[in-house]
Amino acid sequence: MHAIGVDAIAEAAGTNKMTLYRHFASKDVLVAACLSELTQEFDAAWDALAAAHAGDPEGQLLAWLRHVSDFKENEAERGCAFANAAVELPDADHPARRVIREYKTAVRERLIRLCRDAELADPERLADEVFLLCEGARITAQSVGSEGLSSRLAGMLEALVADHARRGKQGEVHGRTMRSRRYSSAPIVRR
Repeated sequence: MHAIGVDAIAEAAGTNKMTLYRHFASKDVLVAACLSELTQEFDAAWDALAAAHAGDPEGQLLAWLRHVSDFKENEAERGCAFANAAVELPDADHPARRVIREYKTAVRERLIRLCRDAELADPERLADEVFLLCEGARITAQSVGSEGLSSRLAGMLEALVADHARRGKQGEVHGRTMRSRRYSSAPIVRR
């Protein structure tokens, strides 16, 4: 890892240091602003998928999973910008870390809502399983390459959703059959 100077950033942006400092108080604020702009692009893509699958939360979830599974199988692809920045910026108080934390939390919450709306079993667990698989796949692509990863990841994610859909239809939560006290006045006796 090596630090990138403001001169290199200004040159890549086709501007000068003074212009950068006029718009951004520091390089850290610039990094946070770039990541914030990425969140808007990703949200727009997700909103387009939601519109294409209006009224079909499971269809929307599956479309989003296929979208995030679509790894570009070339060496130029560097994985998730948020994960990369989080690794490079160890200071928990860095302004970009706040953007990363808020965005990743929002993605997880959106996944939970979709899973719940699709009446899938244990929506929080499914959201976590999906989230961890996606994050791990991005790192795997960097460490061993992405050849064939897209189809394998898509298949694993679709199998997870199918399993939770089956369990949801069977009335399971957290991997066991639901038992509600409201349906029975008899106390539960533990032995």
